[in-house]
Order: sequence, then structure tokens, then C-alpha cells
Amino acid sequence: MFKEFLDILNSISPLSPESKRVLQKHLSFRTLSKGDYLLNHGETCRHIYFVNKGFLRIFYYKNGKNITEWFAREKNFCFSITSYFNKTPSDLIIESIEDSEVIFLSRKGLEELRKCNLEVANLIIEFLSHSLIASQKRMESIQFETAKKRYQNLLKEQPEIIHQVSLHNIATFLGITQETLSRIRAQI
Repeated sequence: MFKEFLDILNSISPLSPESKRVLQKHLSFRTLSKGDYLLNHGETCRHIYFVNKGFLRIFYYKNGKNITEWFAREKNFCFSITSYFNKTPSDLIIESIEDSEVIFLSRKGLEELRKCNLEVANLIIEFLSHSLIASQKRMESIQFETAKKRYQNLLKEQPEIIHQVSLHNIATFLGITQETLSRIRAQI
């Protein structure tokens, strides 16, 4: 399992066998049942998470309502960015919305390796670049696209989501009400 994960990291930025070996020392693994929390509100995010199998939802509470920030499907990464970098309690919660297998990549280990391994430092830069681009694309989508276009893009990029996630969670992710989502779905 770690070999496949290390190959994915290698596809992000080239890693020698030695870099893969030292990175593997900072990996761990956990299985989650549907409804389990990977990260709770108030906990500090100390890992980058990779969804080996399953599906996760990242959300927060605002005015007593849960708002979906992101979905992490199989073979994707997630973490609480602010908590991870500032080493502060997370406002985000990461929940398994189906039985999942998650690989943990330790922040402490990455920080140690970044200082002495150029390949790992380059990997971190590439990983963060991808993360920033995804965040900016999401923000631009919310700001500039219609609700209908956001829904169509979600279906195009993650068609399985309709069967995995409640309409409430999809609506909050899209930044719309569930009623608006129902109207959009009726039009498509």
C-alpha cells in the first residue's frame, strides 16, 4: 500500500529510492468506518492525509449549520491547511462518509526531511502548488460561476458524488440552499 502511495508522490515530484525509503518512515495508516472523524474540531492537524480507499468530507460549523468545504475521494489528499501550517486547533472537521483507508504523512517528518533532502523539499513545493491552485479554482468558481455551472462541474469532475453524499452536503459545498439545488437538478 505504501509503495503505491510513494509512486503517487513520485508522480508529483521525482523521488529516488532513498527518498522514498526515508519518507516511508514517516507514514502511518488507519482504517475508518463510515461516520468516523479523522480530524475533530479543536484538534491540531499534524498530518497530510491521503485517501487510499473511501471518501471523506471536510466541513465546519457556521451559525449552528455544517458547511462542506471540500470532498476528498479515493487517491486524493486533504488536510486542514490553517491548522497544519499554524500548528493551531482546527476549525475544520474531516469525516469519513464511507468506510475508508487513509495514509498519514507526518508534518514533523516532512519538516525534518525538507531541511536535508532536496527531493522532499521539491515534493512539498509541488504538493503545495497543487493545493493552492485547487483552492483558488474553488474560490473562483464560487465567485464567478452560476450555481448551475458549479453543479455541472461537480458532476463532471465527481459523477459518483450523487450516490455518496447527501444533497444537503452538496448544496453547502456549492454555496447554495438545498431548494436551489433541487431546482437546478430538475432543470438538468
